[in-house]
Amino acid sequence: MADSPVPFAASSSRPPLMPLDEAIATLLAKAAPVLPTESVGTFDADGRVLAQDLVSGLTVPPRDNSAMDGYAVRLADCAAPGAELKVAQRIPAGTVGTPLVAGTAARIFTGAQIPEGADAVVMQEDTAATPQEGSLGSVRIAIVPAAGQWIRRAGEDVASGDVVLKKGERLTPAALGLAASVGFDRLQVARKPRVAMLSTGDELVMPGEVAPDAMKPGAIYNSNRFFMRALLLRLGCEVNDLGIVPDNREATIVALRDAAEASDLIITTGGVSVGEEDHIRAALQSLGELQLWSLSMKPGKPFAYGSIARSSGQGACHVTGLPGNPVSSFLTFLMLVRPFLLTLQGATRVAPESVKIRADFDWPRADKRREFLRVRRNAAGGLDLFGNQSSGVLTSMVWGDGVVDNPAGRTIKSGDIVDFIPFASLLG
Repeated sequence: MADSPVPFAASSSRPPLMPLDEAIATLLAKAAPVLPTESVGTFDADGRVLAQDLVSGLTVPPRDNSAMDGYAVRLADCAAPGAELKVAQRIPAGTVGTPLVAGTAARIFTGAQIPEGADAVVMQEDTAATPQEGSLGSVRIAIVPAAGQWIRRAGEDVASGDVVLKKGERLTPAALGLAASVGFDRLQVARKPRVAMLSTGDELVMPGEVAPDAMKPGAIYNSNRFFMRALLLRLGCEVNDLGIVPDNREATIVALRDAAEASDLIITTGGVSVGEEDHIRAALQSLGELQLWSLSMKPGKPFAYGSIARSSGQGACHVTGLPGNPVSSFLTFLMLVRPFLLTLQGATRVAPESVKIRADFDWPRADKRREFLRVRRNAAGGLDLFGNQSSGVLTSMVWGDGVVDNPAGRTIKSGDIVDFIPFASLLG
């Protein structure tokens, strides 16, 4: 359950800014219990979070095998370049050859088991075959092979009993291939989070419902609804899109109460500020519990966390309230809601991962909040800055391929090394 409601202060004094790391830690501590698990086919498990260690019941590869198409040989027969050997057998992948006799070679193909007695493979580019009717002919070995050359040793990939994938890993295409390579056709994973999303604001209209030239003064298209749904789907969530809720308290209460019954999380955009038309706060306080945070984050200052008890008695539904400005909403989701959803699924790696890159721009205006500057990598290996860093400029998120995580109070000079978080690490 969440902490007791934080009463809204009507005075002019502003609440202290909460450091982002503190907000993330507080939020993740509420992501309990972890969602129930289910068994899914390995074909369908991409992006899911593994709910148990995956232990291999076999060794991969099970026997020494060839890493190349070529010839399996005995080093004793190839002490000098140009050795001529009789080709005594042919070993395709999936077959087992006979022991290699002195003075002979085995024509072998990638993945085929190394015959007993062979201690190297010479790839066919380093040989010259001499055909002979009625036999496999002979082969000249142009090099002196090294011991173990082009041989993949048994167990060099996986040994029987190895934990090949750990509980809490988010499955990738490569991980699915690894699971299949040791025989798993089904995997135990966390159930998909069920997320309801809604937008608030009488100023919002949907693309396609009103033509651009027919927009009323003050009206805006609801862009948040589109990117929020896409972000949730990329995280493997089941999404219930509740659309735009009118700016009145009763409508907001009904929408939140109904959504809580079948959801693990409700995400709202807009309505968590201090205006008289921001009804999320009052609605949540009437239904459950609420905390309002002023984050030390730019863009993205207002944030709300709450919970609504289900009438069924089956625990509570989490609620997160994001700011309405599109860039603020987008980045607040990536920095707080994304790790929260991953933690709900039992994931062990949830924090954004940054890399050190050179800034090819100046940022002389230090801010009291931690800033996330939209940037793009350039051909010289540095970062360029988008010209307009306003929280309403969604083009900055399309132009950029990541953000600079700039600590509060820090200026940047061209040539400084900064922390860069690529969008590619956050959007998948």
